[in-house]
Amino acid sequence: MSISKSPAYNLKAVLKETGISADTLRAWERRYGLPLPQRTSGGHRLYSEHDIQTIKWLMARQSEGLSISRAVDMWNEQNTSGLDPLVASATKGTPAASAGYRVPETSLDALRKQWLEACLNFNETEAEEVLNQAFAMYPVEKVCTDVLQRGMSEVGEYWYENRASVQQEHFASALAMRRLDTLLSASPKPTRNQTVLVGCPSSEWHTFTPLLLALLLRRRGLNVIYLGANVPAERFEETVAAVHAGLVILVAQTLTSAAALHSTAQSLSGMNIPVGFGGRIFNLHPSIIDYVPGHHLGGSVEEALDQVDALLKGSRPKVQARAISEEYQRALASFNSQRLHIESSIKEMAQLLPVSAEGLNTGIHFLGDNIAAALQLGDMAHVSAELDWLKTLMQSHRRPASELAEFMQNYSHAVDKHINGAGAPIKAWLQAQAQLSV
Repeated sequence: MSISKSPAYNLKAVLKETGISADTLRAWERRYGLPLPQRTSGGHRLYSEHDIQTIKWLMARQSEGLSISRAVDMWNEQNTSGLDPLVASATKGTPAASAGYRVPETSLDALRKQWLEACLNFNETEAEEVLNQAFAMYPVEKVCTDVLQRGMSEVGEYWYENRASVQQEHFASALAMRRLDTLLSASPKPTRNQTVLVGCPSSEWHTFTPLLLALLLRRRGLNVIYLGANVPAERFEETVAAVHAGLVILVAQTLTSAAALHSTAQSLSGMNIPVGFGGRIFNLHPSIIDYVPGHHLGGSVEEALDQVDALLKGSRPKVQARAISEEYQRALASFNSQRLHIESSIKEMAQLLPVSAEGLNTGIHFLGDNIAAALQLGDMAHVSAELDWLKTLMQSHRRPASELAEFMQNYSHAVDKHINGAGAPIKAWLQAQAQLSV
């Protein structure tokens, strides 16, 4: 069989003949060198009949279940061994491309779906292949936000709805974080002389968003120092002084880490270092923003990038944070000083509840941390959204609402016993929640 290698077809003709998308074809050429068209003097691609049959051969291998990288490897292996893959296919009676063949979807939405499916099946090889294909076809920024970031959000929702296990969520997170780490390490050297610190305050362990932000800022030419999870305020202060940072970016996802972020921002404000902040919790409770002495970076990573540029240019005025009320200050001081006694009383009252000791301790610690955080951030109502999350989780695991209602009543009695009138905001909220939980 002799197939012409003379360039004769333009890109439009090839797309019509094979059914492949232009984006996919360009990605194959750029990443794998297959096919390898010639160019006219004006730079336009010209393909031969052999190129067209090569494309069809690769598409046929995909229809058989191979990834594109494995199909290319097979092509190269046969060529290296002296076999013409097209001749081998014809000899075996295998069509170069089946008549009803449909090109695999390669939109960002489709790729995200494929990546999630691979992660939920614990298929690391397939998940990595999908990401390789995505990065070959789209800009790094788009893949990171539309595939990885949105994918992580979706798998989190699956876990929340009890449609995915914690193991599946952790598996997907590990693959996503590993890819971001690799991209950050491979980023070009900074082209701007400004240094930005990015990290999470104490008690914040979710690092996907800050790591993504560090990567995208690095790709904009900034010298980014990524500090990771659970960084105490004093460590931020030390690092700011050591590297002469021009901006600190803090990310919090929960109410308790937002309170830690609030404390860190306060400590940095005395150093005249601008602080940018963001995260899920500020989208959930926008009123918290007013209490933080820093600049909110917006509700998305894309918006945050523009806000960072504005801060580094000095085009935003210094923020004057709102102070919490005297009633909340008294309640917070009293709660912190008596918390151990309050929690001991709750454990005594909860002995008859059908809850394990571990479950009881977890609930007490979770609620105590969130009460302290809400008081520090000016509104006990902030805890309600965190409790809604807990209620939904209990429902998905078929736990009766009465357990939560009785727990709230016990907590209210313990607060009243140990801090009496000073705990009025806490008691009022607990009693309201007990009624809602019935």
